[in-house]
Amino acid sequence: MAHRASLDGMIDTNIVLYQAEWCPYCARVRSKLTDMLLDYKNVNVPHAHAERANVKELFGVTGIPSMTDGDIKIADDDDAIIAYLEKTYGAKQSS
Repeated sequence: MAHRASLDGMIDTNIVLYQAEWCPYCARVRSKLTDMLLDYKNVNVPHAHAERANVKELFGVTGIPSMTDGDIKIADDDDAIIAYLEKTYGAKQSS
């Protein structure tokens, strides 16, 4: 599958990351997305698990980081998300 680069060098994707700024596991995923120049949508979720109805509906759990990419769903697992990004979009871009 070919991925298009936009004029600013970012690679267009359908990735939606469900995360929180205070979450260190989410920070790992955001860093990887940035390093790989992947354009993505960021959805900040509430701190309280009980208030994460949208995450529960999509993934069946309330943990973060969770990600969708089209029909692909990865819930509450930064290592699995990073492995998916590397496999799907290639290794870290060189500077």
